[in-house]
Amino acid sequence: MSVDTILPAGEASSPPPLLAARNVAKSYGGVHALRDASIVLKAGEVHGLVGANGAGKSTLIKIIAGLVQPNHGQILIEGQPITIATPHRATQLGMNFIHQELAFIPGMTVLQNIMLGLPKKTRLGMIDWRAIARDVEPIAKRVGITAPLFASVKGLSTAENWLINICRALIQKARLIVMDEPTASLSASEAEKLFAIIEDLSKTGVAVLYVSHRLDEVLRLCASVSVFRDGRSVARIEKPDLTRAALVEAIVGGHVEHLAKTGEAAARNDVMLKVDGLTRLPRVKGVSFELHCGEVLGIGGLVGAGRSELARLIFGADRLLSGSMTLDGRAYAPASPHHAVKAGLGLVPEERRAEGLVLTKSVAFNLQISNLARIIRSPAFPLIDGRRRNALSLQTVRDLAIKTASIDTPVGRLSGGNQQKVVIGCWLFSRPQVLILDEPTRGVDIGARGEIHRLIRDLAARGMAVLVISSEPDELPDLCDRVLVMAEGRIVRELRGEALSRNTIIEASYAEAPAAGRS
Repeated sequence: MSVDTILPAGEASSPPPLLAARNVAKSYGGVHALRDASIVLKAGEVHGLVGANGAGKSTLIKIIAGLVQPNHGQILIEGQPITIATPHRATQLGMNFIHQELAFIPGMTVLQNIMLGLPKKTRLGMIDWRAIARDVEPIAKRVGITAPLFASVKGLSTAENWLINICRALIQKARLIVMDEPTASLSASEAEKLFAIIEDLSKTGVAVLYVSHRLDEVLRLCASVSVFRDGRSVARIEKPDLTRAALVEAIVGGHVEHLAKTGEAAARNDVMLKVDGLTRLPRVKGVSFELHCGEVLGIGGLVGAGRSELARLIFGADRLLSGSMTLDGRAYAPASPHHAVKAGLGLVPEERRAEGLVLTKSVAFNLQISNLARIIRSPAFPLIDGRRRNALSLQTVRDLAIKTASIDTPVGRLSGGNQQKVVIGCWLFSRPQVLILDEPTRGVDIGARGEIHRLIRDLAARGMAVLVISSEPDELPDLCDRVLVMAEGRIVRELRGEALSRNTIIEASYAEAPAAGRS
């Protein structure tokens, strides 16, 4: 069977599939999130959904959940075309969705959290929690909830909160449960308990759509898997054809030779930043690498691999559990981002609007927010020198070709690409030795993307050490000298030269985790 051929969607079956999505497409502002996606789930089936970042998995789930409407295509429930206009309608149809960000309220009891959003029995106009508890208890025991129903959820583990969400789904008489990266925050033993529950749900006729980047779990649990690539469903693979090699080939879009990790980077310029065994569980596990002066080093991998968490450790935003760093040959252990900036680091965060900008303030304010020491009149009289502030801001606007009516324009009025240039521009005059850019071109148009890439290369040409984190495998090969690929908190591959390509980055992102990969 060719993994680039999806099985015929109209194949007769008896009974008809529980859920079928046929040729679904969705675009936002002319950008295609889904082009031609199809998926079929039978009652009692555990079906996998895999694909690289941006393949369209989340968009299809939102359509099935009634959160967004498709531009065209069809959703069928037991063979009948259905319009899922709202999440409430999806629930009525027997579908339940458990996301990575679990729905629970810490100040409530286990029982109250199980019953969130559900109709409740009343007695004399009051909620009858004891009667509800009698109904819920058998289902809670079935999914393995051991905490007392009237106990607070405060302090419960992520695994226990998952069980609460599964219990809620069963009380709603869900026929299909969609699980999005269910083991991302679970230990190995907790994951095993979840697998047992999934297998039990399948035996009782509940279908599970299992969305995960962890191919070992997909292979273990799923009888069939749909693969999405670039907004299209490109394969439906069923046992016995279901193998890791077949899945990776379908995800990537072609055969990729296995490339061994090359080990230490070839000597080029002086080492500016050395990272040795950085660990902060559960997201970062023993990461080591060197970043050289004048180098653009990429960090690739799937969402949840630990890349942003690694950046936060380097920048002093989170505290290390273990490991050490040196900066320009000297011990470096930042206690806070303030200490990191003083030591010579800069960070362009992933969420620029929430963490990198003050949207209501002017372009000039945002450009100089990390350079206040350079624009005050004197240390004794720390008042802003307006002329110097304006001159430096105008120079940055010209150098970076920031499109703005004025340096006094609120930065929130700028386009996404120009906002990103402002975040980068605020570091130019502080001249950091190391600049970390987390998803530097997310949400910007193709023109701004090219300009930001040219800026990054120019900074490296001036001798700055640049670390670029990106979940887009197309972005890193042309931009970076080397790419380190992370999976489950570890660096699993180093790619450079002819070995560095979109396909090798994706293939490495799905590399089999080491035996001790989950803590």
